[in-house]
Amino acid sequence: MQVAELINTIEETAPLEAAASWDISGLQVTALRQEVSSIAVCLDPTPQSVRQSLDLGAQFILSHHPLTLKPALPAKLDAYHEVLRLLIRADVPLYAAHTSLDVNPRGPVGWLAEDLKLVNLTVLEPVPSKIEERMLGYGLAGDLPQPQTVEHIIRALESILDLSTATLSGPPPGKIHRLAYCTGSGSSLLAAAHKAGAQLFITGDVKYHTALDAEISLLDVGHHSLEEEMMRRMCHVLQQRCNGLTVHFVPSASPFRTVALS
Repeated sequence: MQVAELINTIEETAPLEAAASWDISGLQVTALRQEVSSIAVCLDPTPQSVRQSLDLGAQFILSHHPLTLKPALPAKLDAYHEVLRLLIRADVPLYAAHTSLDVNPRGPVGWLAEDLKLVNLTVLEPVPSKIEERMLGYGLAGDLPQPQTVEHIIRALESILDLSTATLSGPPPGKIHRLAYCTGSGSSLLAAAHKAGAQLFITGDVKYHTALDAEISLLDVGHHSLEEEMMRRMCHVLQQRCNGLTVHFVPSASPFRTVALS
């Protein structure tokens, strides 16, 4: 498959023109190769993930997070330098679908809404779209098939997410009819979730004062948790759309760990 054709396929799901102005979605590191037969999908382009991808024979790597949001000269021997060294030596391009993937609720970012069977979906923070029939934006709110307690929802999430570092804040809800979520760092959308009628908002990277002032229940599952599964689903999308192309998912672990005291 041609590299340009693969990028076009990625951008059908992750429209580059809809990425945030501050973001650096798109091609991160270019390569001389024009054709690929095997690619790897991961959340973060860390040296570990890149090495694992190359060990699998990947000739193209798709990550969610960019290599860096502040490009700099590789003037020191750090993770940034190591990733560049690995990619350039192997002649393997790196592409990041960051906010370009986040804004498409009909793509893999909508996986939790599908798993929880949410209906009457609305976007929390819409963004302009050149395609009129395409609903783009950050975060989703939707109605549950039937009212549930927060404990019931957490038990359902435990089967698909790592909740070992999750925290719950805000007022205890009764039965939850409508919930909202945003992958990654979405706590800035808490007010929009409340306005959308949600009694529970699920996201990551919640700060102290956000939790203190929350007017609805707020479940912080961590930045890694929802997005790791999102990229696993993106891997499935590419496996279905790229006939003849081998697509590997490279799993990762959250950098946060629970404190275990003996």
